[in-house]
Amino acid sequence: MEIAIVAAGFTPAEADGLRRSMATFKAKGKVSDWHKKLVSGMMAKGYKEDFANRVFKQLEGFGSYGFPESHAASFALLVYVSSWIKCYYPDIFAAALLNSQPMGFYQPAQIVIDARKHCVKVLPVDINYSQWDNILELQKDKYCPLRLGFRQIKGLNEEDIKILVSARTLSYNNIPSLRDAGISIAALERLADADAFRSIGLDRRKALWGVSALSDRPTGIFTGQQPEADCEQGVQLPTMTLSEHVVQDYGATSLSLKAHPVSFVREKLSMLQVTANKDLSQLTNGALVKVAGLVLVRQRPGTASGICFITIEDETGTANLVVFQKLFDHYRKEILQSRLLMVEGKVQIEGEVIHVIAKRCSNISGLLQKLTEIEKESSALLTLSRGDEKDGENYATKDKRVQRSMAIQGDIFHGGRNFR
Repeated sequence: MEIAIVAAGFTPAEADGLRRSMATFKAKGKVSDWHKKLVSGMMAKGYKEDFANRVFKQLEGFGSYGFPESHAASFALLVYVSSWIKCYYPDIFAAALLNSQPMGFYQPAQIVIDARKHCVKVLPVDINYSQWDNILELQKDKYCPLRLGFRQIKGLNEEDIKILVSARTLSYNNIPSLRDAGISIAALERLADADAFRSIGLDRRKALWGVSALSDRPTGIFTGQQPEADCEQGVQLPTMTLSEHVVQDYGATSLSLKAHPVSFVREKLSMLQVTANKDLSQLTNGALVKVAGLVLVRQRPGTASGICFITIEDETGTANLVVFQKLFDHYRKEILQSRLLMVEGKVQIEGEVIHVIAKRCSNISGLLQKLTEIEKESSALLTLSRGDEKDGENYATKDKRVQRSMAIQGDIFHGGRNFR
């Protein structure tokens, strides 16, 4: 504003108009409206036309991407403080981020993975230890263990948890004690889905079986009689595989402490000659490579000439992909619809910064369907005989847990966050 007033004869109001046009980052061309007035004003003050044009180009460049000093200082302080906390107190940093979700680029799973990589022990949601928020437990090692809170469980009502926590004088030792405390059956089912009964020796399948028995309480003339479920102590439920547990974990809490989903398809990825993300640093600059992983983030900045930046994650770490506009247009469907994305391209290494310049993209999300044995699970949960089925319809497909297993490519494994 001072340059416009002193060097070009602007009035304070006109200088403020120039300032406003420069602050309107998304309104392209607004600064250019002042070109003629600024240049002619400077020439009238004795400045050469070439010099006046160079001054305006600097103003125009700032108008395309500029940041007020006060904002820049505030942002720099926030970045510094955040980085300092993450460096020295990764346990506190992770707990705070999880309790502030939804926010930022990354999903809860990535926050937890990063915390564990920085030596923070992360403990699962549990009926006897968790609070609504994610909390830090008594420090035993370098950092406090991070106990996941009930807020991580999808669809769980905070009011139910308040009842659960307030009635938890010492600890719960069975499922009926939770019901007697006033916890709803729906809340108990969600807790069982999230595998939150481990402290009383029940995995999610046994817990769901126990919760289902609560809904069969004798009523009316049968009140006081022993429920039939109490006589079924000898029932042996099918054991869930680790991959099935991981899928159910993601379905209930959007993360898993048991394993990474990509680890279960590593053998198939190796057959496709896919390189693990951690091994990219061992390659030479310009080498051809295949990488694959869950899509975390897609970014297409307006100032990047249509380039799309993608971050993918496997069980060993993350990889950063660069997709130029022409290639993005060609593989748009694969890039936007993939949960599990495979990319062939060329490694670009500059110091510690590694990118893969994409040449070809493939949607291999179908591999995630192999993590659950739907037919096997369906037969295990089937309670009606073939003769009881109506119109040839498979009863098991109506079971919510089976439907959730069949929706792997839908809500369980997220499709990445998109930023422009």
